[in-house]
Amino acid sequence: MASLTKAMCVVFIAAVLVAAVAPAAEAAVGCGTVISYLAPCLPYVSNRGPLGNCCGGVQGLYGAAKSTADRQAICGCLKSLIGSYSGINTGKAAGLPKQCGLNIPYKISPSTNCATYVISI
Repeated sequence: MASLTKAMCVVFIAAVLVAAVAPAAEAAVGCGTVISYLAPCLPYVSNRGPLGNCCGGVQGLYGAAKSTADRQAICGCLKSLIGSYSGINTGKAAGLPKQCGLNIPYKISPSTNCATYVISI
């Protein structure tokens, strides 16, 4: 249960990063999708392992966030779970986009205003 909680937290942090810069389209991405993409990041952001396959998930989620609705849904999932879980190194989580070769225009944080940062860029 603790591992699932940590995984969800990691997924949400990384998703906030990815969601803000993805291209526009339609249909919202669900929290289950976010968790699936970012689960490989859990060992890294919880200081229990290397980066491993995390970047594949981060980049996949970035590609899946095609619309403002997608980015807002991802951001909402992340915000609702991030404050609920402990054991996540927020510095590592915030650094995932850069580690994975993505450039986003905001800091990954539980205080991110999704309405401000999920507009098409």
